[in-house]
Amino acid sequence: MTSQTPSAADGHPVEPGKPEPVYKVQIDKQVLETRDPTPTGLQLLILAGKTPPEQFALYEKPKGGQPKRITLDQQVDLREPRIERFVTLPLDQTEGLGSRRQFVLPAEDLQWLEQCGLKFELIMEGQVPRVVLYDFPLPYGYNLSLVTVNVRIESGYPDTQIDMAYFYPPLSRTNGKPIGATCQDNFDGRTWQRWSRHRTPANPWRPGVDNLSTHFALVESWLAREITKI
Repeated sequence: MTSQTPSAADGHPVEPGKPEPVYKVQIDKQVLETRDPTPTGLQLLILAGKTPPEQFALYEKPKGGQPKRITLDQQVDLREPRIERFVTLPLDQTEGLGSRRQFVLPAEDLQWLEQCGLKFELIMEGQVPRVVLYDFPLPYGYNLSLVTVNVRIESGYPDTQIDMAYFYPPLSRTNGKPIGATCQDNFDGRTWQRWSRHRTPANPWRPGVDNLSTHFALVESWLAREITKI
């Protein structure tokens, strides 16, 4: 959202005595102004008063799309009409991401985790291994845009199925409708929301075919279906 006055950054001379145009951005719930048409993620975090800025993640939140991570040194062109809204996430909640690798997964699962673009950890607690994904994107209609999700890796995997999913913080629907078949689950010092969702006889676990990636595809379908329920 900008004024229409051309700036030197556009390759146009600015008339003497005329100020640079002001660019308005919304970061979380704050509406802020800057005269820089291409600030970096770091500059936007500083503008929003996030201290220290290195302890926050910045996400572009386009209309109708999924949040997109903006790195500290990445420039954002505020002259593009769609680029004006951002959300932040404190990184202290997930300090040390990527440091815990407490068990081994099959090579195809590790490859998928490395390529999915999300930070992850492999945590063993109470002799139960869990895969944790951070900043997992959610479809529109939930109280959050991003969430942390984990799944249990049961004994005998990959011949034994992965079941259900666990979310932190707990999810709710923005329209106030309840989410059924959920309960609390304690893990890694937090209280997670367990979604009791299971495969059906028409969609059984297929050893040699199904794995971590296909289960998270199923989780995405659960999330999408839930917000369509009346």
